[in-house]
Amino acid sequence: MALFCFVLSSARSQSEEKNVIKFNPIGAPVGIGSIFYEHKIDDKHSWQMGVGYLGLKIDNVKLSGLVLTPEYRIYTKKNALSGVYVGPFLRYQNYTLKDNESTDNYTGTYSSFGGGVVIGRQWVYRSGLVLDLFAGPSFNSGKIEVTSGSGSADEPGLGINGFGLRIGLALGFGF
Repeated sequence: MALFCFVLSSARSQSEEKNVIKFNPIGAPVGIGSIFYEHKIDDKHSWQMGVGYLGLKIDNVKLSGLVLTPEYRIYTKKNALSGVYVGPFLRYQNYTLKDNESTDNYTGTYSSFGGGVVIGRQWVYRSGLVLDLFAGPSFNSGKIEVTSGSGSADEPGLGINGFGLRIGLALGFGF
């Protein structure tokens, strides 16, 4: 507990950095890799672009593809890049779907567009290390197109269509 308090207390009160590069360390073991670039606009605002890759299997369906997430962040105090923020975002997803193991046996694509808003807290430490925690509601609307094979494709049990929850943790470095 003492170490945790020390780490939080060593965060800078005013962020001197103008840019942050972050990655999601939790997603990689399950086949989701994402990297984020955040740029300070002024003392209360920043924009962020997230780029992710999904490569995982759910039931018989293999999914792989790209996720783009632009975000605008509004910090509650004049300390953009370090503090509490609200971040409206958009999200574009484009996946290839392959089901070669069931009787449906198809290949297809899934693409969607959506958005939402997160509330988060980002710490920028004296060493330049950055910790970002966030969560909030999202909505995505998309469609699946079968490009080859027999049968019909249903959305795998991923929750990528409709209402959902965007939650995350990112680690990085400010410069």
